[in-house]
Amino acid sequence: MKNNALKKLFDSRIFWGIIALLVALAMWVYVTNQNADEFKRTFYPVRVEFVGEDNLRQSRNMVITGLDFSTVTVEVVGPRRIVSSLSPSDLTAQVDVSRLTQAAYTSQSYTIVFPDGSDVSSLQVTSKTPETVNFMVSSLVSRTIQVRGSFDGSLAEGYTAETPQFEPSTITISGPEAYIKDIEYAWVSFGADDVSQTYSVETGYTLMDKDGKERSIEGITFSDEVVTATLPILIVKDIPLTVELIDGAGATAANAKVTIEPYDKITLAGDSSVLARKNRIVLATIDLADFVTSFTDTYAIPLDDDTINMTGITEAKVTVEIVGLTTKSYTVREQNLTCINVTEGYVGEILSENLEIVLRGPADVLDKIGSENITVVADMLDYKNSVGVYMVDVKIYVDGFTEVGAIGDYTLSVELKKEEAEG
Repeated sequence: MKNNALKKLFDSRIFWGIIALLVALAMWVYVTNQNADEFKRTFYPVRVEFVGEDNLRQSRNMVITGLDFSTVTVEVVGPRRIVSSLSPSDLTAQVDVSRLTQAAYTSQSYTIVFPDGSDVSSLQVTSKTPETVNFMVSSLVSRTIQVRGSFDGSLAEGYTAETPQFEPSTITISGPEAYIKDIEYAWVSFGADDVSQTYSVETGYTLMDKDGKERSIEGITFSDEVVTATLPILIVKDIPLTVELIDGAGATAANAKVTIEPYDKITLAGDSSVLARKNRIVLATIDLADFVTSFTDTYAIPLDDDTINMTGITEAKVTVEIVGLTTKSYTVREQNLTCINVTEGYVGEILSENLEIVLRGPADVLDKIGSENITVVADMLDYKNSVGVYMVDVKIYVDGFTEVGAIGDYTLSVELKKEEAEG
């Protein structure tokens, strides 16, 4: 009978329904008690966030810099079901900077903000590490700095480069005063290999301090993000230095030995189209009739504005020596002194009785020449209606001897007067 009663009980649906209800009730009680238990948890890293930073920038022209900690560690106590569902990224450490008015280094507390919808009344922040965050409130300023740089490539043989050029040559940087106060210039490095023509490239730059150390660009804005770096390329060419010689006094270029010191050529750099046409530089024009055996003078080296003197010398010493010829003195008598082109109605009278001259030429030819072969002529064409005594430049003619000539300049004393009317 007892076994039958138990069997009927275990087979009863009502019995098992009651058992299931009791188990469910027990589980609910357990879970409820567990979720209601206080639960402590440490959250790291929790991001630091500034509130009112936009207002600080717009109304006071200031920004936050130099934050010592961008994240903090916090300990939160609350119901297990709430605390266990949170992660560090759900929390924010907020610092209110809207009421700051002066640029200064400051230490501020922060408030832990939980996600929207959280039952914050049941949550408690029991620990914050650090308890405050330190940062700088900096004024926003602008500065204009130079763009500098270097070409880090190589040039083709026979070419040289001028100083790199940058466009723009300056840039304006803006940002917290603490960030930009030590920035001195923007540095550009650019290059290519075997460059043989002017080279340009758009490139970025690096901010540098006065000691040449790189500075951070954090929090800084720029008037230009890139610059155009240009390396002007010039061709290099050796140009001979020369003089122009005027034949005279029996001497030609074949009798003249020309020496140019310290160099008889210089190295120029310039545009290839300019240097292609330049094959020599003439220092001076020298008349061989102006000296007896040698001549020396120093001349500035003339250069075009669009060329660069790579040699560095700015003047050259020129010496001209006459070789293979000799000189001889002669006295030209009165009968071989004459004047021509005297204006009609005027008379020209040579007052000089004779003239000492020096001829230059081959020695054997000079030995054949006598004073009677030499004629001294004063040309009066430019004196027109002049009256009086004048020292007139003359020309020397050696009849029958073309290999010789007179050295230097000579004059005769000539009196001009009107012809007397016949009575």
